[in-house]
Amino acid sequence: MKRKLLLAALAWVAVASVAAPVFAQEGGGAWTSDVYKWAVIAGAGALAIGAAFGALSQGRAIAAACDGIARNPSASPQIRFALIFGLVLIESLVIYVLLISLVIFFVKWGTA
Repeated sequence: MKRKLLLAALAWVAVASVAAPVFAQEGGGAWTSDVYKWAVIAGAGALAIGAAFGALSQGRAIAAACDGIARNPSASPQIRFALIFGLVLIESLVIYVLLISLVIFFVKWGTA
């Protein structure tokens, strides 16, 4: 227990020491074209990762539901409800990533 607490404290110190120079910088003005370009790339990357893992998890959920229905056909309504509910939650996470990416794409941060 003591070792885990010490490792957690050292991790926090490491994170704080890496993040400290960020707070010492002056505030930048409006976004430059380079910063906007990297923001668009970051948004597209987040969308690609979110969509890829969302599709992967949906495929695994459907496969598990089919396997469960094949093993126990009498539990089909309960499995189908859990499957649809899980797919809705997975898809909502992908839609949230899309929304955040669209905000990054179309909002000009730092402009008046």
